[in-house]
Amino acid sequence: MPRLQPRSIARELALLAQSQLRLKSDKLDRQSLEQLVSTSIRALIGEVQESLEVAAAEVQRAQDRLLTSATRTTTVEGAKAMTAEAIALTQAAINRLGSALELPQFVQMAERDEVRQYALTLLSAIGNYREAIDERISAALVDWQLHRLARIDRDLLRLAVAEMVYLGVPVRVAIDEAVELGKRYSDENGYRFVNGVLRRASDRLKTEQKADVAPHAPTDSADESKVG
Repeated sequence: MPRLQPRSIARELALLAQSQLRLKSDKLDRQSLEQLVSTSIRALIGEVQESLEVAAAEVQRAQDRLLTSATRTTTVEGAKAMTAEAIALTQAAINRLGSALELPQFVQMAERDEVRQYALTLLSAIGNYREAIDERISAALVDWQLHRLARIDRDLLRLAVAEMVYLGVPVRVAIDEAVELGKRYSDENGYRFVNGVLRRASDRLKTEQKADVAPHAPTDSADESKVG
C-alpha cells in the first residue's frame, strides 16, 4: 500500500503523535492536536537527517572493509568475507537512502490540509473514545493484557479500532493500513500480532453489526393486537 497516499500519511502522523497523548482526560482541543501533529512532522524531518548520517557511516565502513581485504588479508577466504561484509553494508546504506529520499515528499504532503485534518480526526477519536477502544482491544487479546503490550503495537491497535468503529473505515482497509505501519515501526512478531488481534476484533464487530440489523421476534402484545 503506497505510503504517500494522503490518508496513509495521516495515519502515520497520528501513530507518531499518539505517544504524546497521555490520559483520556487530556484536553483534546484543536490547538493541542495541531501541536502534536507538528511535533510528529518535526520528528520525521529528524529521521531524514539520521538516515543520511547512518547511511554515510555504512558506506565508510564498507570502504574500510574493501581496503582491508585488498591490503591486509592473506587468504582468499578472508578477502571474500570482508568483501561480502562490504556489500552488505553498501546494500544497507542504499536501503536507508531510499527511505530518506522518500521522506521529504512525505513531509511536504503532511503539510496538506486534508492530511492534517484526517490526522486530527484520528487523534480526536482515539482520545475521546479511548476507554471503549481499549475494551474492544482487550476483548480480542488472547493471553495478553493491553498495558503489557509494546507501546507501538498498542498504538497501532487503537488507531485501527478507532477507524473501524468510529470513522466508518472498511475493516480490511483499517487492518491492512495498521499492518503496513507495523512493518515500518514494529518488528515481524509485532505486526503479525497486531494483524491477529485486529482480525478477532473485526469478527466481534461484525457479529455486533449483524445482531443490530437482525429482525426481532414479535412481542406478545403485538401478536395479540393482530389477533384482535
